[in-house]
Amino acid sequence: MSLVLEKTPMPSQDPKERIKNFDEVATGYTKEMALKEADRCIQCKKEPCRQGCPVEVDIPAFIAKIKEEDFEGAIKKIKEKNNLPAICGRVCPQENQCEKYCTLGKKGEPVGIGRLERFVADWQLETGRIEEPQIPESTGKKVAVVGAGPAGLTAAADLARMGHQVTVFEALHVAGGVLMYGIPEFRLPKEIVQREIDYIRKLGVDIQTNSVIGKIDTVDDLLEQGYDAVFIGTGAGLPYFMNIPGENYNGVYSANEFLTRTNLMKAYKFPEYITPIKVGKRVAVIGAGNVAMDAARTALRLGAEESYIVYRRAAEQMPARKEEIEHAEEEGVQFKLLTSPIEIHGTEDGWVKGMTCIKYELGEPDESGRRRPIPIEGSEFFMEVDTIVMAIGQGPNPLVPSTTPGLELKPKGTIVAEEGTGKTTKEGVFAGGDIVTGAATVILAMGAGKNAAKAIDEYLRNKK
Repeated sequence: MSLVLEKTPMPSQDPKERIKNFDEVATGYTKEMALKEADRCIQCKKEPCRQGCPVEVDIPAFIAKIKEEDFEGAIKKIKEKNNLPAICGRVCPQENQCEKYCTLGKKGEPVGIGRLERFVADWQLETGRIEEPQIPESTGKKVAVVGAGPAGLTAAADLARMGHQVTVFEALHVAGGVLMYGIPEFRLPKEIVQREIDYIRKLGVDIQTNSVIGKIDTVDDLLEQGYDAVFIGTGAGLPYFMNIPGENYNGVYSANEFLTRTNLMKAYKFPEYITPIKVGKRVAVIGAGNVAMDAARTALRLGAEESYIVYRRAAEQMPARKEEIEHAEEEGVQFKLLTSPIEIHGTEDGWVKGMTCIKYELGEPDESGRRRPIPIEGSEFFMEVDTIVMAIGQGPNPLVPSTTPGLELKPKGTIVAEEGTGKTTKEGVFAGGDIVTGAATVILAMGAGKNAAKAIDEYLRNKK
């Protein structure tokens, strides 16, 4: 058998067309493509790919099922460990996880594990072959989950499978967290997220939206109301700003607000949905992570003529996924690297008209291991823009930690929790995802939810 060293390409919409719509960019494998890609897997004995999966999916086993054209068997195998496969297949950074360890990747390109996961998850959604899940006998224990993002939903689903009664309290009017408000439709269609959430409801999980814990009830109240344990998965929804002059002008958004208005509140369907969003002709997005790419690509679809990524480091230091950067480039996003704003300027009536930027050069590596950007004296210049989106990261949502006495926090406001279990300093309270790690990936949050569910189950079974 000769090894095929290149991945089967993923079909996608033409860049010239897709910047006019919010339809999904990558259109997914056909059955023939999936079989061709699965055939590249050499089913090696040591299964190194599995060590890179935060939710412990048996990757070789599900790919073997695809090879046999047993797509139902493949999705069942994935769902033994992963409750959100159609989501993970789309937004997981597989190149830094399972695919990073693929044996084939040493000689050529690794097997497209994420693409295959997406294929079988989509196959199941399209064919409607979704089995009613087996709900085990009740243990009589009740668990409250605060936050219906990736960590909370994963913990809730796993706890329900263990026989516990689970109620999820979600502050927003829909469940999904960052999957709904943060990641754009063109990368993760909301209908797919909704279907995955519906499946979790079928496991017996009660999801209560518009329920702001810290306001209607505190964590202590939940424990007093008869919940035997609480899992906090409230994420990192607090935007960071640069604290430079002019940041209060109209037309300066946090990426959180910009993407929430567009995705969750459907501003891209204005006036069918009455959420206004103003982008103007020129948009500058500050930052170069996945959120920044999402914002810059969204701006083009909302009608901006020019969309810029403004980043103080070099191209090879951009934290966004390679695929996201490539898609942004194809769509015409322009990159102003080794550049950062130092002041924002506005019109007399308070709207952004531009920003003064400074150029940088790279010095010695800093604590992140990346070469430190050093400002170049006298390199200031003016950049004319109508809208500025700050995508320089976000921090933990402070509401639940600030209303929960006995919960130890780190200096930046994240919750101190035991690695591998999510156990906090407060009896019966566990936490996981971005509220513990700071802003990270969907799959790492899911992994934390999974680990916490195991630890909560053990805690409940041993609880006197």
